[in-house]
Amino acid sequence: MSSTTLPDDPPGGRRALAVWGIGVSVYFVAVIFRTSLGVAGLDAADRFHVNASALSTFSILQLLVYAGMQIPVGLLVDRLGTKKVLALGAVLFTAGQLGFAFSPSYGTALASRALLGCGDALTFISVLRLGSRWFPARRGPLVAQFAGLVDMAGNLVSTLVLARLLHGIGWTAAFAGSAAAGAVVFVLVLLFLKDHPEGHEPEPVPHQGAAYVRRQIAAAWQEPGTRLGLWVHFTTQFPAMVFLLLWGLPFLVEAQGLSRATAGELLTLVVLSNMVVGLVYGQIVARHHGARLPLALGTVGTTAALWAATLAHPGPHAPMWLLIVLCTVLGACGPASMLGFDFARPANPPERQGTASGITNMGGFVASMTTLFAVGVLLDATGDDYTVAFSFVFVLQALGVTQILRLRKQAARRERERLVASRVETVHVPA
Repeated sequence: MSSTTLPDDPPGGRRALAVWGIGVSVYFVAVIFRTSLGVAGLDAADRFHVNASALSTFSILQLLVYAGMQIPVGLLVDRLGTKKVLALGAVLFTAGQLGFAFSPSYGTALASRALLGCGDALTFISVLRLGSRWFPARRGPLVAQFAGLVDMAGNLVSTLVLARLLHGIGWTAAFAGSAAAGAVVFVLVLLFLKDHPEGHEPEPVPHQGAAYVRRQIAAAWQEPGTRLGLWVHFTTQFPAMVFLLLWGLPFLVEAQGLSRATAGELLTLVVLSNMVVGLVYGQIVARHHGARLPLALGTVGTTAALWAATLAHPGPHAPMWLLIVLCTVLGACGPASMLGFDFARPANPPERQGTASGITNMGGFVASMTTLFAVGVLLDATGDDYTVAFSFVFVLQALGVTQILRLRKQAARRERERLVASRVETVHVPA
């Protein structure tokens, strides 16, 4: 047995649920802070006197920091452990939320969102690793899907609670008050979170320098399953994220003529649909592993069809039933993006799981960042023509589907080879 392999499978149980729940609570608060701009986009434009391109820069910078840190975070979690990384994340995203509350100018507000993105980046990979340390390996896909549900629960709180606070008590009080949740989860991590159960300590891995880091990244990237996971995440996640993170509310209010209250209800529908679809997708994949790719491609195709129908509708506004269907289908994007980890996980040995997860997780955020920027630029260039601006979604969907189709056979072949090897050897960890 390799020194990087746990002595045996973690036991799971109530203690595991309690510890993992603390880690998940940190991620939950991070998502609330991340998505808070989605319900405050129009207010931010008025507060800082900026146009659509400048407004999109808030989310672009936040996601740029998040995406750029995914591989370093995977390496940090492996070296420092989950507790230290989650505690640092809570400090950073809480400071970012507080800074955003009191920012007197556009520049300081941008710096605050970057700090928030840095703290947010430390959470998701940490939660995935915490689950692998506390639960049996067979629970890995289920743990990842539940993490996705927590993501949507955070979106729901932003949509329902923070939006009301924002318009009830004002900008500064709403953002500063919400930052208290970050302080609470920081204390919980310090007092109660443990990296692993008693008797399941991993063997310490000596520091091997930058060359080792480069080898880890290169080895993970060379696996077709890692790259397929990245492109699945890239292609599926971004339409809903762009909609929820920034441009959904302006699109529904300014382009579709809805009230803020009605637009907020449609954003809530995206979140609720995500939570339901996540449970369904999780059950399907647990029973039929081969359903991963059909589910991912089916989600992309349906999303593209609904976007096309909405944008091409001949009337001044799309009918409400079409907007409801669109928002319901957008809810499937998050669960479909989690399927990317189900391609990367079996493609890599345990010592590369953090790195592979970080690479995969970059996909959707790079696509979201690109689309946020493109939509803002196109809105300014066309005089707020949302039809033209949102048509950029199809460009990235076409790119992603092309890459998925190119990699699918290579990844399936390598996965079969690893399955055969695992049947021959009780434990297989590459040297």
